Amino acid sequence: MIRMTEPSKITSVPDHQPAAGGIAARARASVGPKYLSGLNPEQREAVETLDGPVLVLAGAGTGKTRVLTTRIAHILSQGRARPAEILSVTFTNKAAREMKHRLGQMLGHAVEGMPWLGTFHSIGGRILRFHAELAQLKSNFTVLDVDDQVRLLKQLLQAENIDDKRWPARMLAGLIDGWKNRGLMPSQVPSGEAAMFGNGKGGKLYASYQERLKILNAADFGDLLLENIRIFREHPDILRQYQQRFKFILVDEYQDTNVAQYLWLRLLSQAPSFASPRVRGEADALGSAIARESAAGEGDSPSTELMETAPHPAPLPVKDGEREKTKNICCVGDDDQSIYGWRGAEVDNILRFEHDFPGAKVIRLERNYRSTGHILAAASHLIAHNEGRLGKTLRTEDQDGEKVTVTGSWDSEEEARGIGEEIEQLQRQGEKLNEIAILVRASYQMREFEDRFVTLGLPCRVIGGPRFYERAEIRDALAYLRVINSPADDLAFERIVNTPKRGLGDATIQMLHDHARKRRIPLFEAARAVVETDELKPKARGSLRDLVAQFDRWGAQREVTAHTDLAQIVLDESGYTEMWQKDRSADAAGRLENLKELVRSMEEFENLQGFLEHISLVMDREGGAEEDAVSLMTLHSAKGLEFDNVFLPGWEEGLFPSQRTLDEQGRAGLEEERRLGHVGLTRARRRAMIYFATNRRIHGTWSTTIPSRFLDELPAANVEITESKGGSAWGGTGGYGASRFDDMEAFGSSYTTPGWQRAQANRNRGGGRNSSGRSGGFEEEATTFSSSSSSGPDFGSFSSRRRGPLTIEGELVAKSTGTTSEFSLEDRVFHQKFGYGRVTKIDGNKLTIAFDKAGEKKVVDSFVQRA
Repeated sequence: MIRMTEPSKITSVPDHQPAAGGIAARARASVGPKYLSGLNPEQREAVETLDGPVLVLAGAGTGKTRVLTTRIAHILSQGRARPAEILSVTFTNKAAREMKHRLGQMLGHAVEGMPWLGTFHSIGGRILRFHAELAQLKSNFTVLDVDDQVRLLKQLLQAENIDDKRWPARMLAGLIDGWKNRGLMPSQVPSGEAAMFGNGKGGKLYASYQERLKILNAADFGDLLLENIRIFREHPDILRQYQQRFKFILVDEYQDTNVAQYLWLRLLSQAPSFASPRVRGEADALGSAIARESAAGEGDSPSTELMETAPHPAPLPVKDGEREKTKNICCVGDDDQSIYGWRGAEVDNILRFEHDFPGAKVIRLERNYRSTGHILAAASHLIAHNEGRLGKTLRTEDQDGEKVTVTGSWDSEEEARGIGEEIEQLQRQGEKLNEIAILVRASYQMREFEDRFVTLGLPCRVIGGPRFYERAEIRDALAYLRVINSPADDLAFERIVNTPKRGLGDATIQMLHDHARKRRIPLFEAARAVVETDELKPKARGSLRDLVAQFDRWGAQREVTAHTDLAQIVLDESGYTEMWQKDRSADAAGRLENLKELVRSMEEFENLQGFLEHISLVMDREGGAEEDAVSLMTLHSAKGLEFDNVFLPGWEEGLFPSQRTLDEQGRAGLEEERRLGHVGLTRARRRAMIYFATNRRIHGTWSTTIPSRFLDELPAANVEITESKGGSAWGGTGGYGASRFDDMEAFGSSYTTPGWQRAQANRNRGGGRNSSGRSGGFEEEATTFSSSSSSGPDFGSFSSRRRGPLTIEGELVAKSTGTTSEFSLEDRVFHQKFGYGRVTKIDGNKLTIAFDKAGEKKVVDSFVQRA
C-alpha cells in the first residue's frame, strides 16, 4: 500500500548548486565542452554568463571574436536556443563569415540555419523585405549605393532650380545620411539643420528624396534601419514577433554603433511585455528626461520637440522581481577603440550601457595575446589620458620585447627614406613584407611612401584604393542586371539606356523623365509608353522599343535560366561586350577580362537578387593578398588588423591630432584622436615605430610643425628615442645633426644617375653651405652636373665645417623601353645596391630578381650585369 503525504506537509527542498571549488564543480569542469578549453577565466565568464544583459569590454588583442563565437556555440550546445532564435550582429560580412567558420570548427559540423547572423544592414534589409509593403515598397526593392544617390539628388536639385555647384548633391547626400544615422525622418529634422542647405530647402529635399525612392522601389543604406525603426514603432505587433523570436542577442563592435543602430537594438532587446522606448534629445538632462518619461507614461509616441539633437531612449523599465524579464543581450566592444565618430558612431552608446540596461554585468577582458609588454604599456599609458572611458588596463604574460621607438626627421621625404631603409633592413633579417604596415593619419601622406617604394623596388599594397565593383564597366553590367531584377530602378536604367550608343540623346532622356514625373511612374514604364506614340523620332523610337523588348525577354528568361548564363546573355545581346571588343584603347582587353570575372563571381550565389544584394552591402577589396608586400593604409582602415612591424609616421600637431577634428569637436575630438593612436599602437605584435617630421608639404605648401602632444603622453620607460636613417637627424652639430652623407660608405655605389652624382658633387663641395655658416634653412649653393670625372669624390678631403641638411635633387627613375631583355630566367646576376641574385621573371626589359640578401626586387636590366 502506497501512502501519500499531504501536500501541506511536504517540506520543500532548496535547489542545489555545486559549491565553488568543490568536488562536483571540479568534476563537472573536467568533462566540460572542448570549445571551453583554453579560455582564460574572464573569457570563460563572458561565455557562460547567458542570462540578462552583459557588456564585455574587450581590449585590443584580447580574443573578443573567440568569446563571441564560443558564446554562440555554448548557447546552442546547452539547448538554450535554436540557431534561428539567435540574433548576432556584426559590422562586416567578413566578420560574419569568420564567425560561421569558427562555429563550424567548434561544434564539429557546418553551422546551418542561422539566418540572423550578419551585419546591421543585411539583417535590416532582410526584415524590410519581409514587411516592404509597410514601407510603401515591393519586396524586390533595389538598394542604392552612393553614386546612385548622388545622381538622384542631382535630379531633385535641378527640379527645384538649385545651383548644384553652390549646393553640391554629394553634400546633400552626406546631410541625409547623417540624419538617417541619427534615426531622423524628414519631419523630425531640426529646422535649424534643415535650413543649412539649399537656402532653407534641405528638409523639403529630404522629403522629396524619400518620396522619389518609393516611386523607384528603392532604398538607400540608411533606410534599411530607419524603415525598420518606423515599422517597429508604428506596428507593435510586428516588433513583438521579433522580440519573441530572438531569445539571445549578440552585438560585435558595440562602440561603433550610431544612434539608428542603437535605437534598432534597443527596440529588439526589450522583453515583449515592455513598451517601445521613448525618443528624447541627447541634450536633455538625464534625470529630467527620465522624469518626463515617467510622467508621460509608457507607449506614448515620440515628441517632435525632443528631437533637437541625436535621439536616445530612456532606460528600460525594470520592475521589482522582474529582473529575469530583461532580454538576454550581450554587447562586445572597446570604448578605447571608438574611432568612427566622423561617420556617426556614438561612443556614448557603450559608456551608458549600464544605465540603459539596469543590473547589467560588465566583464573586462584585459589579457592581450597580440602585443609585447612595452607596446601595451605605451598604448595603455596614452589612452589613460582620456576622461570618457570605462577603464581597463591591457596586460600580457609575454615578454616585454623591444621598446616603442620615436624618430624625428627633418621633413616628410626624409621620413619616407628612413622608413624605407628600416623596411629593407627588416627584409634582410628575414621579415616578410606582409607583416609590415605603415599606418598614416591622412591619405595624402601615402604619396611619399608610394614614390619611395617605387624607387626602392619594394612591393606595396595600398589598402582602400579603387575596388573591382566600382569600375565603370562593372557598374554598367550591374545596371543591366538591376533593371532585370527591379524594372523600377530608374538610376540603373538611365545609366545604360544609351550604353552602348543607341542614338538616344539628352533630349530623349529628358522627355522620359518629364513623362515619368507627370505620371509618377518609373522611367522604364515611361519608355514603354513613349514608344507607342510619335513623340520620338523614328530611329530613336525604334532603338528604345528594341531595348524595352530586350528587357521583357530577359525578365522572362530569368525564371528559367541560371543567373550566370543570363548575365552572359545580357552582355552579349545588349551589344555591351561587342562595344569593348571593338574598342582599340589600351585598357579594353582588361575591361573584357573584368566582365568575365564578374560573371564568374556570380557562381557563389543562388540567384540574381542575392548577388545584387551582396554587391550593395559589401565591397571587400579583392586580389593581391597572395603577394608579399608592405601594407599602406590609414589608421581608420587598420582597425581589426595586426602586423609584426608597424610604422606610425606623421605624429605632429595639426596632422595627428588632426586640427580639423579639434576645431570641429573640441575635447571629444581630441579624445577620439587619442583613441586612434591607441588603435595604431595595438596593431603591432613585436615592433611599433613612431615618426614625426619638422617640415611637411601639405597640399603643395611646406609647413613647419611641432611634435604631437601624444608623444609626451607616452611612458618614458617604454619608449626609446632613435635617429633617422633617412638623412639628417636631430641633435648634434648645428642643431640638425650629421647627415647620412657623412658616412664614407654612403657613396660606395657606382650609380651614374644625375641625382646621385649631384649628391656626390654637393658632398665634395661641403654640402652647399654658404660661407656665412648659417645654421638653418634650405639655402644651398647652385650646383652643376659634371660627367667628365671618372673617379669618385675624394671623401678624405671633405670639409668638416658646420652645415645644414643636404638635399638630393633627383631620384633614380627607370622606365621600360618595351625592348626584349638579353637576360633569361634563372640567370645569375649582380646589382650594385642589392648584390647577387637570380632572375625569376621577365617583362620586357624589366626583371624580377630574388636577391640573396635583399629579397625580391623589380629592376630594369640595364642596372644589372651577369655574375
